[in-house]
Amino acid sequence: MRVLVQRVSQAEVRIREGDGSRRVSGRIGRGFVLLVGLTHTDTEEQLRWMAEKVVGLRVFTDAEDKMNLALGEVQGSLLVVSQFTLYGDASKGRRPSFIDAARPEVAIPLYERFLALLQATGIPVAAGEFGATMEVDLVNDGPVTLWLEK
Repeated sequence: MRVLVQRVSQAEVRIREGDGSRRVSGRIGRGFVLLVGLTHTDTEEQLRWMAEKVVGLRVFTDAEDKMNLALGEVQGSLLVVSQFTLYGDASKGRRPSFIDAARPEVAIPLYERFLALLQATGIPVAAGEFGATMEVDLVNDGPVTLWLEK
């Protein structure tokens, strides 16, 4: 499991429909955008670890301007977007291989379980739609961007 965490002051994900129109799927203010990549061997234990890690990250600034506060302490939210391309391998040739990314029949239940684990923490969670063509707008705050892998 790979998660790219971006601390944001605001973010939005829109779904591009077949007719060219767009609809907002999720929107947050202060918080994290999580780009989530899943592989074939991911487990419940990894999902739980990642949910706890994300919610517990102390990367918001306190009164002394030190990264010392977690998401809940700043009343932050999460915007979660499935991102199979995090498992893209471009080491050979010019077209990435995605064989390490979980197929939808494996990835969808894992993604939905990860969302449920995040929601169970009490942090507000918005999300994109698995497999949809999405546009993500965000204002990276800091910028703070972290790569998590389990």
